[in-house]
Amino acid sequence: MDELIGRLVTKVGIDKATAATAVGIILQFLAKEGPADKVQQLIDQLPGAAAAIQSASEDSSSGGMFGGGVMAAGTRMMAAGLSMAQVQAVTRETINYAREKLGEDAVGEIVGAIPGLGQFV
Repeated sequence: MDELIGRLVTKVGIDKATAATAVGIILQFLAKEGPADKVQQLIDQLPGAAAAIQSASEDSSSGGMFGGGVMAAGTRMMAAGLSMAQVQAVTRETINYAREKLGEDAVGEIVGAIPGLGQFV
């Protein structure tokens, strides 16, 4: 996760804590909305991913008030301090990183299975 968070700090211009929170929200969203087997493969390829998901617990950070789906994940990231442009940049960079680790086909299946996600990546 350190490599991804470092890339987000450099490319998006956000601090490490915000980057870590955003990655956790994205991974949690993928785990909740995506095909379980493909997302689990991704989590297995990213050391620290399970911890990031746990640290972004929807219950503790938002009380579940944001609901589900792409827009809810974006709203949670904006509540963590990101602008809409930063949400898009973080999401795009995280998916690109996932492609590097898991491969284009597997990540394509994840993105394709989640309504609306393709518009952000």
